[in-house]
Amino acid sequence: MDTRTATAELGWISFPANGWEEVSGYDENLNTIRTYQVCNVFEPSQNNWLLTTYIDRRAAQRIYVEIRFTVRDCASIPSVLGSCKETFNLYYLETDRTVSESIKGVEYWANAPFLKVDTIAADESFSQVDFGGRLMKVNTEVRSFGPLSKGRGFHLAFQDLGACMSILAVRVFYKKCPSVVQNFAYFPETLTGAESTSLVIARGSCISNAEEVDVPIKLYCNGDGEWMVPIGSCSCKAGYEPDNSNVCRACPQGTFKSFQGAGLCQQCPPNSRSTIEAATLCSCRNGYYRGDMDRPEDVCVPSAPRNVVSVINQTSVLLEWHSPRDTGHRDDLSYNVLCRRCHSAERRACQPCDDSVKFVPGKRGLKETQVEISKLRAHTSYTFIIQATNGVSNKSPYPAQQLSINITTNQAAPSVVPIMHQVSSTSRSFSLSWPPPEQPNGIILDYEIRFYDKTLLNSSVVQSQTPGVVLEGLRPGTGYVVQVRARTVAGYGAYSKDMLFQTLTDELGQQLSLIAGYLVGGVCIEVRLLPKIPSRGHQNNSFYMSFLMLSSEVALRPDMFSGPTPTVTFPTRSEGHSSPGVKIYIDPFTYEDPNEAVREFAKEIDPSCVKIEEVIGSGEFGEVYKGRLKPIGKKEIPVAIKTLKVGYSERQRRDFLSEASIMGQFDQPNIIRLEGVVTKSRPTMIITEFMENGALDSFLRQNDGQFSVIQLVGMLRGIASGMRYLAEMSYVHRDLAARNILVNSNLVCKVSDFGLSRYLEEDASDSTYTSSLGGKIPVRWTAPEGIAYRKFTSASDVWSYGIVTWEVMSYGERPYWDMSNQDVINAIEQDFRLPAPMDCSVVLHQLMLDCWQKDRNARPKFPDIVSMLDKMMRNPTSLKTETRVIQTYSPSHHPLLDRGAPDLSSISSVEDWLAALKMTQYRDSFLGSGFTSLPLVTQITAEDLQRIGVSLAGHQKKILTSVQLMRHNVDDQSPTESV
Repeated sequence: MDTRTATAELGWISFPANGWEEVSGYDENLNTIRTYQVCNVFEPSQNNWLLTTYIDRRAAQRIYVEIRFTVRDCASIPSVLGSCKETFNLYYLETDRTVSESIKGVEYWANAPFLKVDTIAADESFSQVDFGGRLMKVNTEVRSFGPLSKGRGFHLAFQDLGACMSILAVRVFYKKCPSVVQNFAYFPETLTGAESTSLVIARGSCISNAEEVDVPIKLYCNGDGEWMVPIGSCSCKAGYEPDNSNVCRACPQGTFKSFQGAGLCQQCPPNSRSTIEAATLCSCRNGYYRGDMDRPEDVCVPSAPRNVVSVINQTSVLLEWHSPRDTGHRDDLSYNVLCRRCHSAERRACQPCDDSVKFVPGKRGLKETQVEISKLRAHTSYTFIIQATNGVSNKSPYPAQQLSINITTNQAAPSVVPIMHQVSSTSRSFSLSWPPPEQPNGIILDYEIRFYDKTLLNSSVVQSQTPGVVLEGLRPGTGYVVQVRARTVAGYGAYSKDMLFQTLTDELGQQLSLIAGYLVGGVCIEVRLLPKIPSRGHQNNSFYMSFLMLSSEVALRPDMFSGPTPTVTFPTRSEGHSSPGVKIYIDPFTYEDPNEAVREFAKEIDPSCVKIEEVIGSGEFGEVYKGRLKPIGKKEIPVAIKTLKVGYSERQRRDFLSEASIMGQFDQPNIIRLEGVVTKSRPTMIITEFMENGALDSFLRQNDGQFSVIQLVGMLRGIASGMRYLAEMSYVHRDLAARNILVNSNLVCKVSDFGLSRYLEEDASDSTYTSSLGGKIPVRWTAPEGIAYRKFTSASDVWSYGIVTWEVMSYGERPYWDMSNQDVINAIEQDFRLPAPMDCSVVLHQLMLDCWQKDRNARPKFPDIVSMLDKMMRNPTSLKTETRVIQTYSPSHHPLLDRGAPDLSSISSVEDWLAALKMTQYRDSFLGSGFTSLPLVTQITAEDLQRIGVSLAGHQKKILTSVQLMRHNVDDQSPTESV
């Protein structure tokens, strides 16, 4: 509906009769218009209604109303009563049919089911009446309402409560995204959603002569009627080329296009032709040929090499062939051998061989008709192309001539183990571990370890079923040369390079230290991530510890070496910001142009390498997606993609990219890795590695009780290692919490969310608190000096790390439970500290308490924390839960000090007991199995729990611990005296 140009009667319903009046008038441009006006300001208790004609909503869910009106200033009206208004109300009524004009009774207008949109006030009012209409002060206001779903249409209603005003025009409209062709796909006209923030998915279909590339093909229509976030695409079929980005045009005669995609039609290669439109291949002329494995764009040649013969020996192959029948009457004939590794029988599944493949005597410019190819992969299909070339092969009519052969390699011995690591050492032994060979060529059956005293040279040999071994019975203070090789059903691979390891002297024999092995003649510091840690115990603790420490931190430290210590330096990214050899974090906001920081610290990625797959969340600046990144010449990897929403300001773009400028400066296995950014096209994106298990807090809650204590400590060590790296770079995180730790499929924990600390002042989450100095603070994780004085240092990050440790050991429970932020602040000031979670060892809880020292100088440093966790992992017995008596606290103590174990004092039934343990899901199982009273429950065993369906080890342990507490309480006849 649009009354701006209406000149005939509008016919709206007004009530009462002396209220709104329809009159003809003029707008500010002296155009004739129909208006409604009311001015009963001299009469009290006004309630004047005006109802529009019926408006069909046309399936729209959200409606916009533009009102042009004038209002007279009440102060300019002499002798007016105090009830004069300068506002009016806008309502709407959903219905399937027109409201009858006969509705004029007071009861209808008093009880009509109108829904209020807003009270509308004028930005400008006039004080003098100008009957010519030339000095009117016209106001224009736009309001929206929705969602509409109860009828095919609606009425608008205007309520006047005592104003002197005129409605000049009303325009009612909805928003939609227009039909569009994008990425060679057609998207139909799409209405916006019910809310201004809604995103409506529109499915696309490929245009004529185009085919799908990525599915599903869709666009999102936002609340402003704009298309955004394209996902999937189409491209022109083979034989068709794009024209003006929205039409696929057939290739004319004499040209061809052999593939689907964005490329253009090409001229037929020499000695070939096409006689039809939309050709996908040019046929060779008479007397010229193209090999079966040739590409359509290859030229046709007279003849190729002949009679190729292959001899396969495990992962090597010998090729021999005969010269071509037609050499082009030249004597400078030579041969090139091309290698392609294939994943299936289809030619499209082949790709060039790795550079590691060896050709003897070579692969280009061969004069002989044979070549030996080695270092191929076992059980793999290969295609070898033999080209015959001469001095004018790049010119017609003597182009390259070629033939191909397909072979499949046999089983082979494994490749060499690349490196060994020394995990621990004593005066009589040391333990070693190593990663599997890069090319196992089958299942590894076992490893053979050969070692000898470097002074005596008499070697010994031992076997190991796993990639690790403890060598015992050695001489103190002696260097041993060690080699290892792997065995499959095809036999042993070659021995690794000699590596020298040292036992401790007798004086140091009782001390354990981590020692890194080094190559004879040079230090080796390459370490690889190990597979996912098993969730149950391990028979060989020393070997198991090595796996945990290597998976939680893969960068070697200088203190891990005995003997000569290598000098490790970190080159700075820019001159003049730090002292030589030390890498210091550089705040991107110190740059005069923050975009320069992005260019310096973040890699720009071609958007064609990024494939968006699905929306996995919503960030402060836009959506977060899971996708794939395929850098040119590299393997495709899964990634997380943060996007910047449409309509951003320059400041929002700068703040968004600042997180990339921060992450780009970090290179450590326990810090989330930045892959790069997309800034030269829309949408702007930050691309990071993808962490399969998501945030640590939710991951722990989903897997409550399913990990061993050693695995949990391994996670904590990874987090501490990452924070140690940040502290060494002089970077303060400010918001270290389990929600900001991400976990990958190997249980490696990585610190993330480096932008949030700057956005805390705008965060309205209930987990934050407005300090007296201004700004929002995550109270439950923040040190007292951060709350009181906004003093943030690495010591305040250590306090937060203590809270993270509590979160991990309690499997993601909320710190301080349901206490309010102010209660938390008061409790900390009164020296209250969180109690140990259930089954938490004394040493781990003591580490938490050390992190929560009030004096920040008394808190441990992150290197100290890493060292403490290393000692715990090397001595698992220290992590066993110890029985501790928790006294009953007087009212002067904080009531939450006993939250370490469930309160059993008020339990009177099995249902209450399970509720206290947060295990009500087992209620029916307990009652159905006969455990209907607490005395019966106190007799339950682990076998009983398995029988009734409690299979998780963590849940069994929690229930049995509670049963022991109940037995203790029954024996003492004092359930609240001690726990």
